[in-house]
Amino acid sequence: MADSLDNFSSSLGDVQGELKRVGDLADGVGRSLSNALRGAVTDGKSLRSVLADVASAFADIALKAALKPVGDLISGAVSSLFQATDPPLMKFAKGGVLSAPSYFPMSGGLGLAGEAGPEAIVPLSRGSDGRLGIAGAQPSVTVNFNVTASDARSFAASEAELSAILLRAVKRGTRAS
Repeated sequence: MADSLDNFSSSLGDVQGELKRVGDLADGVGRSLSNALRGAVTDGKSLRSVLADVASAFADIALKAALKPVGDLISGAVSSLFQATDPPLMKFAKGGVLSAPSYFPMSGGLGLAGEAGPEAIVPLSRGSDGRLGIAGAQPSVTVNFNVTASDARSFAASEAELSAILLRAVKRGTRAS
């Protein structure tokens, strides 16, 4: 029942739109006839000239009426095209993952990311040395020790010295980044 009421009100809206369009056309025809007859009376135009003006006005009205649906169709198509390709704005200042193809502006046109599957966006920053890298990423430090000990007791005795060497290596690594 609700569907039939919706269909009826939609049809009624369409009919009202068409009636308004026909009324606008009739108003245009009336204005054209009035202008032509006024021109005949005030300017002393011939009947042939008046009829030519009326015919020209009718042709203009008919052409506008015929082209209006085409113009509305083109306007609607262009409008829906831009609405369909205008996705919601996604912000990735702190990074993120694109799970579907997404367009983005570039200096030379448009770029496309995520077209072959998920892609990550990571924020970049310059380090103290001027190199560009992933923001917040810490460089990895690899420290290798070669310890030669004659027995377990001498190895245990060198534990404090090994800890100091490791601490100095880590500090050097964090200063370099």
